[in-house]
Amino acid sequence: MIRLENVTKRFSEKTAVDGLTLEVPEGEVCVLIGPSGCGKTTTLRMVNRLIEPTSGRILVNGRDVMSMRPEELRRGLGYVIQSIGLFPHLTVAENIGVVPRLLGWEKPRIADRARELLSLVGLEPDSYLRAYPRQLSGGEAQRVGVARALAADPPVLLMDEPFGAVDPLNRERLQAEFGRIQRELHKTVVFVTHDIDEAIRLADRVAIMRDGRLQQYDTPENVLNRPANKFVHDFVGADRALKRLVRIKVTEVMRPAPQAAIDDAPEAMRERAGAGRFVYLTDDEGRLAGWLDTDDIRDDAVADAITTVDRLQATVARDASLRDALSRMLGLGFRSIAVTDDEGRIMGEVTFAAIEAVMSEAEEHRGPTADGEGA
Repeated sequence: MIRLENVTKRFSEKTAVDGLTLEVPEGEVCVLIGPSGCGKTTTLRMVNRLIEPTSGRILVNGRDVMSMRPEELRRGLGYVIQSIGLFPHLTVAENIGVVPRLLGWEKPRIADRARELLSLVGLEPDSYLRAYPRQLSGGEAQRVGVARALAADPPVLLMDEPFGAVDPLNRERLQAEFGRIQRELHKTVVFVTHDIDEAIRLADRVAIMRDGRLQQYDTPENVLNRPANKFVHDFVGADRALKRLVRIKVTEVMRPAPQAAIDDAPEAMRERAGAGRFVYLTDDEGRLAGWLDTDDIRDDAVADAITTVDRLQATVARDASLRDALSRMLGLGFRSIAVTDDEGRIMGEVTFAAIEAVMSEAEEHRGPTADGEGA
């Protein structure tokens, strides 16, 4: 879908990008990352001709971008930037409809598309369509920016540190939302970030750059397991085992969770707990209500043995990563956590021991660096 062939960009005496060659397959997310000044944003801007290469070729869907009029090229590319760039005098609906209006879409079609996209990015259409950018939080505005980039259904999405200006909590939520959208839409994405955790979490392929040159272009797993050289090894960091947890879903390691209805008889609760002490308690719809320590049942009275919880805080969703689960468990002081489906029903549980086993296995399979030392 996107191919760069020996692309170089010079600004006077400075070479910002030096002989870059890489290919982004259709439907994949390529993340460009590296230190400040490494050429990642310059590379992104050359794809949509905001900057033109000094030499080399850039092809999008088989066509050389230099053979296309810039406006023709950009109508096929969604573009999201860190500062969002929403027009302050336009409503959310009008901002989303900018490119469709340029393409001559009729008003009802634009209105339907705006509602569809707001729902896609997790914003209630009736609450946001008539709002102005000044009325939005940073995270909400960034979601509208993503919706605007997707408005004309472009095959390619270019994203320049799109979540860099929001707080850490909203950043994680936006990353999760982006992952969900990408699983649904399968866009071809070139994504610039300075955050290695974000790159590992979102990328199908990671391009690590330094001084305008490509150091390694590979899957996140291979970047973590087999860094190409000492620079990549050091750039990724020492906590690679922890970073790997972002790539593993909780459903891959969860086990069946002992559970009983909160109004079950004490003996039934003990039976459901099996060899363990604890059993998850569920409401009438199978959602977590709390848990029970069977050792604390006295004279068949269970009230003192029950701990009630906020199920949204005490569970993780089925699409959460092991790192999400570990973070939640450490924050709450748990050694296991329930995994729930889209309706909030318990599917299973992930234990601290299971996460430790995954990390230990990853350490055992680490490959050597290009310098021949253990990674």
